[in-house]
Amino acid sequence: MVRDPVLSQDHVPPRSWLRRWGRRLLLALLVLVVLVTLAAVAYDLATNGREQSATDLYHGPFVRVDGTTLAYRSWGRHGSPVVLLGGAAESSWVWHDVGPLLARGGHRVFAVDLPPWGYSQRRGPYTMPHWLQLVRGFEQRLHIRRPVLVGHSLGAGVAAAAGLAHPHQVEGVVLLDGDALAFGGDRAWLADLLVYPYYTAVYRLLTGSDWIVGRAVRNAWGPKRAPTGHATVAQFERPFRVQGTDSALKDLVAGGIPGLTLQQLARLRVPRAVIWGAEDTVDSLASGRATAAALRTRLQLVPRSGHLSMLAAPRATAERILRFIRALRNGS
Repeated sequence: MVRDPVLSQDHVPPRSWLRRWGRRLLLALLVLVVLVTLAAVAYDLATNGREQSATDLYHGPFVRVDGTTLAYRSWGRHGSPVVLLGGAAESSWVWHDVGPLLARGGHRVFAVDLPPWGYSQRRGPYTMPHWLQLVRGFEQRLHIRRPVLVGHSLGAGVAAAAGLAHPHQVEGVVLLDGDALAFGGDRAWLADLLVYPYYTAVYRLLTGSDWIVGRAVRNAWGPKRAPTGHATVAQFERPFRVQGTDSALKDLVAGGIPGLTLQQLARLRVPRAVIWGAEDTVDSLASGRATAAALRTRLQLVPRSGHLSMLAAPRATAERILRFIRALRNGS
């Protein structure tokens, strides 16, 4: 008797084949999810205790403003005040070259860590009104009157917003490698995806890797060779170990990066300058030109520097800031 190939056990109908491989793929996916979850939990447990209080990681100085402990640095004891505001993932350390140069130029210089960055307390909300409140309170606590505000990257938006909101309390603003524009918008859905144990593991891995952080620093530095040994890279990594930083960044992601619009920038009337690393690939020169046009001022370039112009070319950056301040004094 000839076997019917349709009824043969060696023949598997197409739908049965698809169901069988579908079950196998689903099982493989479930196994992968379990393995990744176990690995994430194990890594989280192995790195527990990595987070510390800001005062354990940085020895100050600190000042208490509206219930928030702010970390800062200062240089110089005489002259008109300059307040330096860093950008995302930056502590006041990034000003360690420019700060003394401005002080030698005849100014009292203060660099403050805006939360959730640097070594300031992770206490929100991370919004423009709250940042302005902290900057104003910081000035009052340290008896700073009518400073020139220099904001780098994200800090450029805070400097411009302060000049717009309180023009009589600001002598001038400098936007350094920052277009001052809002970014991100409402991303609450994205923050909801950052769940334990995956978010914690990825956060600790990315922010604790010399190779990853060093690569980001080199990209932001520009054409000059960045000194990305452990000592330098640690200055960017260590603030991420401040307690509460991981949850603070989730809040920031949900709300987006605060800033202004080009229309708001056009209403700024205090003296202003826009200074940009000529090789900046983080915030493009096109962004700098658009912001400078809105502010009705020219874009000043810092040769052979990228986004971190105050680190890559501190002397040239300080000279441009001092030139702007001298122009204010001369009324030009």
